[in-house]
Amino acid sequence: MRADRLVAILLMLQARGQVTAAEVALELEVSERTARRDLDALGVAGLPIYSRQGRNGGWQLAGGGRTDLSGLTASEARALFLVAGPSSAATPEVKAALRKLVRALPEPFRDHAEAASTAVVIDPAGWDSPARPRRTPPLLDAVQRAVIEARQVTLGYRARDGAVTTRVVHPLGVAAKGAGWYLVASTDAGLRTFRVDRMSSVEPTGEAVVRPEGFDLTEAWRLITDEVDKRRMPVVARGLMSSGMVWLLRTMFGNRVRIGPPGVDGRVEVELRGHSIRSLAGETAGLGGMLEVLDPPELREELAAIGAQLAELYRVR
Repeated sequence: MRADRLVAILLMLQARGQVTAAEVALELEVSERTARRDLDALGVAGLPIYSRQGRNGGWQLAGGGRTDLSGLTASEARALFLVAGPSSAATPEVKAALRKLVRALPEPFRDHAEAASTAVVIDPAGWDSPARPRRTPPLLDAVQRAVIEARQVTLGYRARDGAVTTRVVHPLGVAAKGAGWYLVASTDAGLRTFRVDRMSSVEPTGEAVVRPEGFDLTEAWRLITDEVDKRRMPVVARGLMSSGMVWLLRTMFGNRVRIGPPGVDGRVEVELRGHSIRSLAGETAGLGGMLEVLDPPELREELAAIGAQLAELYRVR
């Protein structure tokens, strides 16, 4: 898990003063390329890490290589917990390490560091297919800071239809899904999500955020994405798939497929989502007898019609 590695690398830097990518790779049992990428990620996130080139080079903590973690600035402490990911995704060992790091921070930074550990939820799947590379929107840092500091903001926003609005929102969390970043916020109209790359301005009002009672970012994001998926892909099909070919369904449908338990005949229960009966029939027809659609009836009828057309077209004369 990446959160484990990032925290472990930071602790290695504090203990040793300087490390090389090869040393990190050997210690954490990863490739040198992965180790180098993780070291770069910590530096890009704003932590006091820099690299020295040439013989006897490597990565060091600023301040002579022995900087105490209690000397982190507020933004650096925030970056550490953001880059380590949501606390719910970390192992017990990582959670314990983060708690120790929080206790090592100056008291004014502790609340922000703890808030940062639950401020972001990472959803690696794209909306329809495997995620594309994620870019960092210009205002992402301002959005994360508003969430962590729990301050209301006046948000300038351009909607999908091009309409431009300005409103005061209560930032509750940031979610990364696929190639996009989203702000989850409470508004006068209830809980809403905003794409960070559509924001034109994020101005703090100075007023404290009012959090809904019992709000949990991970659970809220799950409900939001479930509702979006239902609107975008309203057609749900159930079927039975040859167990040895389930991998093909995952390749074709990405996060639009759910795999269930094996049936009585050894085939696996599956659930597929699509935009329409016609589009879903077109996607599944090529699977032939590997997939038996059980419902809806309209999809079975469409597949039967496609099969009859193909049989007529390619009939041996």
